[in-house]
Amino acid sequence: MALPGLAISTEQAQLTGDGLDGFYRAGRRLLSRCRLSVAGREPLTVQARMTATDTVRFMATVRASPHAGPDPDVVVERVRNADGTERITLHSASVRPLRLPVEVALGTDLADLGAIANGMQGAELPASVHDSGLRWSSPTAQVSVTADPPPVDAIASAGLLRWELVLPPGGSASVELRVRPEGAGPVRPVGRAATSPIARAHAAGDDPRAEHLLRAGVEDLQALLIRDPAHPTDIHLAAGAPWRCGLAPAEALAAARMTLPLGTRLAAGTLRTLARAQLPAQGRQSGMIPGPRRDAGPHLPPSCTGTEATLLFPVLLAEARRWGLPDAETEELLPTAERCLTWLLAAAADTPFLRDPQPGGPVRCETQAHAHRAALLGADLLDTCGRPGGPALRQWAQELRAAFRDSFWIDDLGGGRPAAALTPDGRPVPLLGATAVHLLDTGLLSGGAQAAGLLDRVQTEQLARLLGSPVMDSGWGLRGLGAKDPGHNPFGHRGGAVRPYETAIAVSGLAAAGYEKEAASLLKGTLAAAEHFGHRLPEMYAGEQRTDGSAPLPHPAACRPAATAAAAGVLLLTSLAGIRPDAPAGTVTLRPMRSAPLGEIVLTGLRIAGAPFAVRVSRLGLAMVEEAADGLQLGV
Repeated sequence: MALPGLAISTEQAQLTGDGLDGFYRAGRRLLSRCRLSVAGREPLTVQARMTATDTVRFMATVRASPHAGPDPDVVVERVRNADGTERITLHSASVRPLRLPVEVALGTDLADLGAIANGMQGAELPASVHDSGLRWSSPTAQVSVTADPPPVDAIASAGLLRWELVLPPGGSASVELRVRPEGAGPVRPVGRAATSPIARAHAAGDDPRAEHLLRAGVEDLQALLIRDPAHPTDIHLAAGAPWRCGLAPAEALAAARMTLPLGTRLAAGTLRTLARAQLPAQGRQSGMIPGPRRDAGPHLPPSCTGTEATLLFPVLLAEARRWGLPDAETEELLPTAERCLTWLLAAAADTPFLRDPQPGGPVRCETQAHAHRAALLGADLLDTCGRPGGPALRQWAQELRAAFRDSFWIDDLGGGRPAAALTPDGRPVPLLGATAVHLLDTGLLSGGAQAAGLLDRVQTEQLARLLGSPVMDSGWGLRGLGAKDPGHNPFGHRGGAVRPYETAIAVSGLAAAGYEKEAASLLKGTLAAAEHFGHRLPEMYAGEQRTDGSAPLPHPAACRPAATAAAAGVLLLTSLAGIRPDAPAGTVTLRPMRSAPLGEIVLTGLRIAGAPFAVRVSRLGLAMVEEAADGLQLGV
């Protein structure tokens, strides 16, 4: 994939018209069927391999000559690209010249991806001969397939293109197909442009999996980049493919935040895009950034991602400034952040907790963590930019901390745990879920300091112990719900599946708080899972317990690539170095994991203050800056 282009098939290479097979652009299926035959036979695929995020190479064989004996005498190479092109090359291994009939059967329904996902795609449309290929039309779209060289026959009724290719002994011949919507030019993926907002960072060291994970994550992030159609200079991440190729505000903000070590341009584009979506200054929701509802597991009603996005906006702006977002861009976005923070205090309505926006909704643990972080980082942002409002936010955060420790912490014989939520009448919901990791994600303040958290020291230690226990740590990453909690389902979206995003937040938070044993276990488990997924982490996978010889089970509904999963790889690896910049002050503080769980690691190609940054963490857990902007000082 390379949005807005996307191509989906099985490893057998043929597009059959079944399921999700096809070439897509901007959420519409342009071609659903593309079946190749050579000398009347379908090639036998022997290998399918991704050569880049937007390209796959299929290798197949055919016994084309009756004199060939038991061995194939033609190798068929198909190189398929997400931009809608496919190059078919036939290589002859015969000692005689071969004249081969080659046929490609094509078809499409021009269906919307959402309709296909819901099983509502229509019948194939009739084709017409057009130029050097075929064309299909519907009331809302037209698409054509052109071929180079042109076919000798084009049969519209069968959707068939036919060539007679002559291959000399040991020779080759190629056909290239191009799928295009009428009136549209070639796909120009944002991630392939020289001006991509994501730096191509690299990792080297004792564990080669680190480089594989970082490279795959960066490539997936590049493939998911899309432009705001009305403001094409503003770039943000789509949520994931194939199901969610558009903007999901909370996930776009979360992914941009995790990728700040790769530069601040993605954060700036995401913030500007969402600033234009902020609800106007009137009504109860004034200042919110709207977002869809999200499943919250078997015990709680769906949550409002608009609340999460509204609270993430000032956090991302504050931290992007620390990583080097220019002052002019910060000032441009500051009014939107102020309206988000005004909404926060108004929604809390003189109470210590931020409730769900829907009437009768619960008070969620993770919402309080997001709100507390937004209040503290927002206050820091307002103070440093000379704006009023900081003291009121800090006062509310202090009241929230006291109330949270009193009402959300459940004491038990095991040492206690945070409640997943409070019911409308104030009763705690005694579930242990991955959303508790947001309690450890306190945020970055000036001078490289971590903001205060909602938990005290003893409670933080107990949460770290719980997250590192087999109840939560599956061996492949962090489960969405504890294995002993009622309703646990290894495949549950929020009820037991492993999400790399939450695992990365846990690793970063545990490492920052000094609980390196638990952080290292989750980190190594995620790296092991990534190996089984070709180092391309999916949005989620089953939370089955890891055993000798086992492998993580893919989730049938997961996006892969997914923005938060790809960005999670960046956060996992940069957490090893504990990079805490303060670009306005000209400093960077390093808090590496002293246990060096992956041995020596060198991260290069990162960005601080718009300049390259590289850091080495030795096997002894000592960090050293190897490249940085002129004048950037090491903080204490």
